[in-house]
Amino acid sequence: MKPLRITAYTLSSSAGHGREQTLAHLHERRSGLTLNDFGATPLATWIGRVAGLESDPLPKRFAKWDCRNNRLAWRGLTADGFISSVLAARERYGPDRVAVIVGTSTSSIGASEEAYRRLEPDGRYPPDLRRPIIHTPHSLGDFVQHALELTGISMTVATACSSSAKVFAQAQRIVEIGLADAVLVGGVDTLCDSVLFGFNSLELISPDPCRPFDRERRGINIGEAAGFALLERGAERGPWLLACGETSDAHHMSTPHPEGLGARLALEQALARAKLTPDEIDYINLHGTATRKNDEVEATVIRDLFPATTFASSTKGWTGHTLGAAGIIEAGITLIALERGFLPGTLNCDQLDECCGPQIQRDNANRSAQYALSLSFGFGGSNCVLALAADDAKVSG
Repeated sequence: MKPLRITAYTLSSSAGHGREQTLAHLHERRSGLTLNDFGATPLATWIGRVAGLESDPLPKRFAKWDCRNNRLAWRGLTADGFISSVLAARERYGPDRVAVIVGTSTSSIGASEEAYRRLEPDGRYPPDLRRPIIHTPHSLGDFVQHALELTGISMTVATACSSSAKVFAQAQRIVEIGLADAVLVGGVDTLCDSVLFGFNSLELISPDPCRPFDRERRGINIGEAAGFALLERGAERGPWLLACGETSDAHHMSTPHPEGLGARLALEQALARAKLTPDEIDYINLHGTATRKNDEVEATVIRDLFPATTFASSTKGWTGHTLGAAGIIEAGITLIALERGFLPGTLNCDQLDECCGPQIQRDNANRSAQYALSLSFGFGGSNCVLALAADDAKVSG
């Protein structure tokens, strides 16, 4: 498949609203994680919470979609002039030729949780939450498409933590077969009890700020985030989506393959399709969740496949694990690295685990980068690797 230009992108999380704020947090090594204060009975952990969503409803014209997840989606869309870029693409190609493909793991399930907590005596949802669209997995995609008045293909990808990485692969296929000229891809997930208590039941939640690849890592911190990108065929400027690699472990519902087989195959696919060799990769944004097994398997794969000069890091110490939004948030950070010549290290990692090779770095570095990978691995063994390149990089195809 032919590479696509990324003509606009934006990201919002607890570590900054938009590209400039995010870059500032990365530069200053200032984490967005705070002590958990979410819900009626907060777990003893840290979270990446985006402030002010409770008091910031959607504009009245979007009232039927109003919920925490779509509020964060709207906040994300309004950063970095992103809406203007989409509207310009709509004008160029027509509203039916701009597709919407979004990733999410829980969509607006927080609204459904609230509805169950406030059931009427007859068992029905309370009147203010009798809005079917916010209780479906496609709530996010439906909102984004209607908010931007797009009428083309609209799809939701829900493959756990790889969701908003896999939207890039879907977009590339959609354009390749001629079903769209541009694709708005995105990912949004917000805090809710289901994920906090669900991950806690799996003993994966850390009581401390997460420490990716650290010897003493104790698990993940849940975060919330929204990210979007606009991919176009034939555009003259913008960083590149070169290729994607996708695999499924078919090994276990919540544990990666012990030798990282699926991750290795996804990496090899992405490199082959991008026509790159491992020694050409300047930066890798790792999945790096700070769980014992994920970090061990991922570090081993990177150590085996890449030269010592490759710079690799996890950025979840800044944002927490944003689940279905992790893929696009970390792709956005990777694009910042390519555009700004700034490679973020691994925050909160005091002493690298012995499983790590020389590729994994703790400290930030000011270093130019032309080619990069962004890795996303989800429950069930859903693996996705994005190969990205700087605007001026030499690109095949």
